Amino acid sequence: MGAICAIVYLLVIIVFIPFPFYKDIVAATSGGGNRDVVLELQQVETGRYLHRFPHSKLASYLSAILSLQSVVLLGVGDDLFDIRWRHKVLIPAFAAIPMLIVYFVDFGVTKVVVPLPLQKHFGELLDLGWLYYAYMASIAIFCPNSINILAGINGIEVSQSLVIACLIMLNDLLYLAPIHPYPHPATDSHLFSLYLLLPFIGVSLALWSHNWYPAKVFVGDTYCYFAGMVFVVVGIQGHFSKTLLLLFVPQIFNFLYSAPQIFHLIPCPRHRLPRFNGRTGLLEPSTTDFQHPPSKLVSMGLKLLHRLRLLRIITNPKGEVLQSTNLTILNLWLIWRGPMREDKLAVELSILQTVCGLTGLVVRHRLALWVFHTDNLTV
Repeated sequence: MGAICAIVYLLVIIVFIPFPFYKDIVAATSGGGNRDVVLELQQVETGRYLHRFPHSKLASYLSAILSLQSVVLLGVGDDLFDIRWRHKVLIPAFAAIPMLIVYFVDFGVTKVVVPLPLQKHFGELLDLGWLYYAYMASIAIFCPNSINILAGINGIEVSQSLVIACLIMLNDLLYLAPIHPYPHPATDSHLFSLYLLLPFIGVSLALWSHNWYPAKVFVGDTYCYFAGMVFVVVGIQGHFSKTLLLLFVPQIFNFLYSAPQIFHLIPCPRHRLPRFNGRTGLLEPSTTDFQHPPSKLVSMGLKLLHRLRLLRIITNPKGEVLQSTNLTILNLWLIWRGPMREDKLAVELSILQTVCGLTGLVVRHRLALWVFHTDNLTV
């Protein structure tokens, strides 16, 4: 069902293409008569406005559509052929290539503002060069896959995506609000973000109504890739990729927490979703079994995490680890909160996502002033 949601979204934003450029196409250029013509100032009639069509904005919009189309196509392929994790992890990176090329050609800024304590060593601005493109490619890989990792119960994929989308929209509205001088230098970037987010929220709400517990449809990997790539596109093309990462704190924690299983330091089953107890009707933490005792270092790490209540383990009389809970935030939440209904777990994780996201926005626009001269919201 995620593929249908993504296709409807793509059709909507394709039909929407002329509307952001209405003024440029009709009002200013009278149909585009002088969009590619450069005239000397003395050749322009007095009082006439010489308009140049914003081809860079159109290129950004079209590259966003192309990247989203690519990730949907690759996501459908994953759903059909069940591609292995080590092969499909780079799928979003290929889809991001059109967007990154347009960013390089039309924008190309690779400088970052250095925090105040480090400016005496690196200066006010630091040019990362190709490392900045590696950073953006990493975001393109991380965001879709992080949503795909934090999955497994009814409604959780769509719920977390809706929360993140609404928080990004809130961040956009802060720049468009009349309490700030208008137009803000970042107005166009955040309008671009809203153009892509509003239809995404619409199709996601429709999907959520069918995917919420008890689910009538499942979203598939296509929706996870599609939703993550929407956030990647608005974050990179809207030039707020660092703010975007602040809204992904639960996903970042879930990835780091899952890393020992993802990189096979401990056994990783095909599915790590919580276990359903048919007798109680509640979800419980799922487990993974050790066919062979783990190394001494891994065993010490597991026992430490057990003492910190970050997982549960079962050991034999010799102290060797025989079993541990799977390392996902869903299982961890069940360890902390105890067995619960599937819908309650999804609600509580959505609340956690909301609280973390709002905290991230406060950090971005208030606490960041501790390490930077200004916040671009007040520029």
